[in-house]
Amino acid sequence: MSNHVYKKIEIVGSSETSIEDAINNGIQRASETLNNLEWFEVTETRGHLQDGRVAHWQVTLKVGLRIDEK
Repeated sequence: MSNHVYKKIEIVGSSETSIEDAINNGIQRASETLNNLEWFEVTETRGHLQDGRVAHWQVTLKVGLRIDEK
């Protein structure tokens, strides 16, 4: 097994439905433009309120990308 090196980036996913959908939306969108996504961690959860109700869930994620080997 070789040693891997990773780069961490921070993204924010959002959803009108749920925290889980916000996570999936963020990861899905990131995977369209970034290669070698390996893992994520949720660092912050927040929401947008409208008329006393949750209108959007927002989740900050740190996503780990494996750096390609030479």
